[in-house]
Amino acid sequence: MIAMTVSPHRPCPDSLLLPFSPSAGLQAREFHRGIPGYAPTALHSLPGLADAAGIQGIYVKDESTRFRLNSFKSLGATFAVACLLKKRLGLPSLSYESLVSAEVQPLLSGLTLITATDGNHGRGVAFTAKALGMHAVVYLPRGTVPERLQNIRALGADASILDLSYDECVEKAAQDARDHGWLLIQDTSFDGYEEVPRLIMQGYTTIGAEILSQLGDICPTHIFLQAGVGSMAAAMTAFFHQAFPGREPVIVIVEPEKADCLFQTAKANDGSLHCITSEMNTIMAGLACGVPCSIAADILLSHADYFAAIPDGIAATGMRILANPLPGDPSIVSGESGASAFGTLMALLRNTDPHSIRLRNMLGLSSGSRVLVLSTEGATDRENYRRILWDGAFPG
Repeated sequence: MIAMTVSPHRPCPDSLLLPFSPSAGLQAREFHRGIPGYAPTALHSLPGLADAAGIQGIYVKDESTRFRLNSFKSLGATFAVACLLKKRLGLPSLSYESLVSAEVQPLLSGLTLITATDGNHGRGVAFTAKALGMHAVVYLPRGTVPERLQNIRALGADASILDLSYDECVEKAAQDARDHGWLLIQDTSFDGYEEVPRLIMQGYTTIGAEILSQLGDICPTHIFLQAGVGSMAAAMTAFFHQAFPGREPVIVIVEPEKADCLFQTAKANDGSLHCITSEMNTIMAGLACGVPCSIAADILLSHADYFAAIPDGIAATGMRILANPLPGDPSIVSGESGASAFGTLMALLRNTDPHSIRLRNMLGLSSGSRVLVLSTEGATDRENYRRILWDGAFPG
């Protein structure tokens, strides 16, 4: 069953949103266009499913093809590292071409990037290091499947699974960065560490810039966004809040019920961040984060509209529906975290129990609704992907 709470809509200055504006998205997209292999990811329309679900439109942004890395995370890592290096080296412009020039490359070869990850962010950091001739160290938490570790090592990174939780891996990466003079490229903020997470979030606005171009004159009425630490969700919330002034879409933030730090923070509405300290056993590994990014939380608690916590079965059902479309709709490969927001939408539209109907009415989902959803990853754990689709594991 979906648990949902209304956003507290805490006051926050407009300046908090400005780094993630549509103009910032154009700047980020212009940088990413210079990286070999860049191409906009597809925005799929699912008219058959929308008609069957009784709404006007469903649009799914498919991030599984981003730089052939199976997720969107490389956008944040590449942009943040480029901005840091431009500042550090005094480069005249923010471009991939300048970073790989003969003059700059010798200055980068001795630099090391370090991060902690559930998988996709670490792969993005490793991709960035390889592209720029740098070294990368990546820590993954216990329980990480070998495939995610191998994908990061395949990019040349020194990656290892530690007997630590995700949040403990973040702490260790930060300490090792201080001890060795490495560059910490972490997608969550904490005391004294805000510049890099903010730059990572700015990098994600390339997604928003692509979506605006792909939507044309269509204005979504609702946007469903999944959250781990909340960086991507906050960047997209800020972006689309500014992209449609006076027509702001209803924003729904989705988390696993066992890693629902933003949901619990919004529900308590007591001015504090509520972290999850218990074991976060969920198939949505990319969202299994117990401590939210403070920058992201400030944006989400002020400009998102609803927070939802979901069981694993809802994400699994979302994966199955995307992979098995109605006639005329495209098939989309989406992983456990990737399909979580879409699965939530489907549960709200398809279930006829009183609780689901109440939530559907609360969100204003109706025949005129046009819903945008991000599929943030492909099958990053192929064995589990097949188990869910072929064997019916984790029923909805």
